[in-house]
Amino acid sequence: MKKQTLNLITLGCSKNLVDSEKILGKLSREKFSLLHNSNKATDVVIINTCGFISDAKEESIDTIIQFTEAKKHNSIKKIIVIGCLSQRYKNELLKEIPEIDAIFGVDDNAKLFSYLNNQYSSKDSSRLITTPSHYAYLKISEGCDRYCSFCAIPYIRGKYKSLSIECLYNEAKNLAEKGVKELLLIAQDINSYGLDIYSAQMLDKLLEELIKIENIEWIKLHYAYPHDFPEKVIALMRDNSKLCNYIDIPVQHISNKILKSMQRGHNKDDIINFIEKARNLVPGIALRTTVMVGYPGENDNDYNELLNFIKQARFERLGVFPYSAEEGTKAFKLKDNIPEKIKKERAKELMEVQQGISLAANKSKIGKELKVIVDHEEADFFVGRTEYDSPEVDNEVLINKASSIKIGGFYNVIINDASDYELFGSVV
Repeated sequence: MKKQTLNLITLGCSKNLVDSEKILGKLSREKFSLLHNSNKATDVVIINTCGFISDAKEESIDTIIQFTEAKKHNSIKKIIVIGCLSQRYKNELLKEIPEIDAIFGVDDNAKLFSYLNNQYSSKDSSRLITTPSHYAYLKISEGCDRYCSFCAIPYIRGKYKSLSIECLYNEAKNLAEKGVKELLLIAQDINSYGLDIYSAQMLDKLLEELIKIENIEWIKLHYAYPHDFPEKVIALMRDNSKLCNYIDIPVQHISNKILKSMQRGHNKDDIINFIEKARNLVPGIALRTTVMVGYPGENDNDYNELLNFIKQARFERLGVFPYSAEEGTKAFKLKDNIPEKIKKERAKELMEVQQGISLAANKSKIGKELKVIVDHEEADFFVGRTEYDSPEVDNEVLINKASSIKIGGFYNVIINDASDYELFGSVV
């Protein structure tokens, strides 16, 4: 029987990417020739959608429409939609885009595989890595129990569900055997890891096991909360070089009024105390965060408090998002009273402030020697990252060409120059 070509398109976050990789890993190689994020003509296209914020929803819908147009020209035979958007808007999508052949939610993998006439086992841990072979994401939990007023994730993905330490250790060990050297731990909330299955925070215990895996050299943490982050993890970070001095910890805002309305469960003092504690215990730690502007009720005083906080906190890495009202969330009932123009102006101003902070931090690294992992090669240089940077969202190191440099290798690099978001250097 002739193989069918199957192309899986992944949209949204790295957690979605892990879902896609596990689907691809379980699909029969005898039945399907597998592609990921390809534009080639194929028999089957699966679109793993994102439904988190309005921009992501628009991208998902635009992508579906792009492939339905291709289907009309016979370059695509079958379109399947999965993921967060289909979980939230299944009926609406089928009504508005009848060219979709099948649609499944986030917990419908067994149904998806049945539709594809492919055997499915929840115990099958197979996974096809789509990132460069030297790094991979390790999703340690699913869902979320923190019902922040603006976030739809708990309604899409359900309650918090930790994977066992044994399961994650085995998955990480398999990744290491395939050549993975850097693990990027991800969850909607890494603080809560273990509470549901062990009745205690167990992130430190998980990390103690992952650190033992041979060939894993770097481990990074995403996404944390400031008010109950396990202190044992910070101590572990200080004492073990495999655990990178890096935490991705979205604070969203600093105004107590806004934080309370957001139902974040922490206040301004909690955030400041965490930053001080982390920097005192782990000198040189890189803190990545995201903040939201234009949340309902954010007045000039609230915004200026956030602006001044960003100037004072001097986060090593920062992302800014304008608020978008999400159906089904508690904030959706609030009046979205900030004009889009104001939201964009505030976001732009914060990023301009951060640009200066980042430039100063990068210039301070000139003359220093940093350990760098090489991600890919460009025409004039190799592109890598330090332990303070995650792929695609953080700074990069541009390294002068040398024949000894290999993709996926670690090198000591002397920094010769710096720009806002890039370092320039040569291998020592």
